[in-house]
Amino acid sequence: MELSSLGLGTYLGAASEAIDAAYVEAALAFAAAGGNVFDTAANYRGGRSERALGSAFKALPRDSFFVSTKAGYLPVPEADSGESPRAWFQRVLEGPGILSAEDVVDGCHAMTPRYLAHQLDISRRALGIQTLDLFHLHNPEHQLPHLGADAFYATIARAFEACEGFVAEGKIRAYGVATWNGFRLPPGQEGHLSLARLLEAAVSAGGGKHHFRWIQLPLNLAMPEAFLAPTQPMGGAAMTALGAARTSGLSVQTSASIMQARILRQLPGGFAEAMGLQTPAQAALQFTRSCPGVATALCGMGRAAHVAENTAVMGLPKLEPAALEALFG
Repeated sequence: MELSSLGLGTYLGAASEAIDAAYVEAALAFAAAGGNVFDTAANYRGGRSERALGSAFKALPRDSFFVSTKAGYLPVPEADSGESPRAWFQRVLEGPGILSAEDVVDGCHAMTPRYLAHQLDISRRALGIQTLDLFHLHNPEHQLPHLGADAFYATIARAFEACEGFVAEGKIRAYGVATWNGFRLPPGQEGHLSLARLLEAAVSAGGGKHHFRWIQLPLNLAMPEAFLAPTQPMGGAAMTALGAARTSGLSVQTSASIMQARILRQLPGGFAEAMGLQTPAQAALQFTRSCPGVATALCGMGRAAHVAENTAVMGLPKLEPAALEALFG
């Protein structure tokens, strides 16, 4: 399947039935417009985003779409349940032996094999899918300052071993890391992720035919580091995250392509028109989807009206690298 250059994200929105219904409508409109990549996470909207996509997927042939989800952050109990987070943790995770308090980093993040397996099975049920296309460790760099580099990459190796097991069991096709700061920061800065060390962990977990195939990182006109900043030492050279991924044979999803619409207020007047586009959102998406090495630019689309506006760029030729660089003077 050829993946669409835009993907529908599901991070934003209240945990309500109205937003659930809007996401179902948006997902079906996105598919009708030619989009086939959907991204979510176990903790998005308390798990409701996965379930909303699952409702939409019932109307779509399984071979017509690609779905990625994530695990790492602890979900929280339903807001109206009356259950405290501590009571929920003991009942759902600690009591059954899935996760201990010692396994939780910074009170909110875990990547133990048993916890990942638990979250993956919840996601598969919510999405109504036996085999997920892509399973990400969610912002794994959250643990890096707390563990230190050596312990962190050992934790990653164990998580990757678990993911190789999920592939063998037919639960996922590939795995990756969905990051925020990790690939944007330079070496030596707290929270920097080394793609080279992640690849070493993947080879350790799965050999030369490992299934670590994807990374996800933010990329937009206000956060262009993945395209411009040489943050990744690779083969004796300093490379951008996009360049290092391309050299390593990894595919890339970008998040925050319009930065939850905040970037649209920062663009100068006439910017979209100068690019031959009608709206600032289209201009921002055209930049991100055009960056070399980007497979799919993810964008939150919780309403069908957003889908119609954003998907208009999917049929356009991508900008040349020189034109992209010229945007930054």
